[in-house]
Amino acid sequence: MGFVGLTYLVTWVLTVPLWLTGAGLTWEWAPLLLVVMMFVPTLSAFVVTKWVSPQDAPLRGLGITNAGGVRRWWGRALIAWFGPPVLMLAALALGALFGVYHADWTGFSGLSEQFGFAESAAGAPPASSLALVQVLQVMVLGWLNVIPAFGEEIGWRGYLTSALLPLGQPAAFLVTGILWGLWHAPLLILGYNYPNAPIVVAFLMMVCFCSLLSALLGWLRLATDSVWPAAIAHGFVNAAAGFGILFSAAGHPVDNVTSGLLGWSGWIVLALAILVLVLFGKLPVALVREDPGLTRGVRRLSRR
Repeated sequence: MGFVGLTYLVTWVLTVPLWLTGAGLTWEWAPLLLVVMMFVPTLSAFVVTKWVSPQDAPLRGLGITNAGGVRRWWGRALIAWFGPPVLMLAALALGALFGVYHADWTGFSGLSEQFGFAESAAGAPPASSLALVQVLQVMVLGWLNVIPAFGEEIGWRGYLTSALLPLGQPAAFLVTGILWGLWHAPLLILGYNYPNAPIVVAFLMMVCFCSLLSALLGWLRLATDSVWPAAIAHGFVNAAAGFGILFSAAGHPVDNVTSGLLGWSGWIVLALAILVLVLFGKLPVALVREDPGLTRGVRRLSRR
């Protein structure tokens, strides 16, 4: 598939400096490179829809524009905004219940430790003040994360999930999630997200996480006929990752293998969210499609 091949190729080329410098993810330009990398799926989607499989209305096909505009998807945009932090908190709570996440829900000792502050030190800001600032950063400045997330979502959900719909929605979500997870390969090898895990484990962890999240982002994409809610959710999933440190107990580093949405305890939360959508009849999404055999103006709903 042209989109996947081009996306993987350009990504590997972009990450070459991380290897040549020998600094890996600690290279001073690594943060900027990672942001640029997130726009590679957008580049590939536009190349494919322009020259490989031309579309008459590529912006509409990729979900950048849609019939009804913002009025059609603003409600789910709110879910995309507040949902990821709620899911993250649920994942941390479940991790604490299983004993794999050590929480300090009100003292925020792990956060103070991260900033190098001792609660009793003279002039040290209260931990509650640090926590409030962190929450505001997640919920407000998290919108800045939506911009690079939009770069990914145009490709993965905007183009690929839609292109795979003939396989059925479950397969489209799963295949997209697997390819999306493996796309992170050059970073995973360098320790991205799972720095303490063996490489094979890191690959499996990322693929499982992306596959589950792909179903939720795919639901937002198909239910709204827009890529914007998926981009918002993706951005706030990234922003809410900071909650792991925010609510942690001092002396207990957060392990992404077990804790948060990236960890196996978080997968349970993501799976339950998918199950809720299924039980309430939201998945699979009832797609509106035009049928040439019907009278003009008549639309048919279908689920697959």
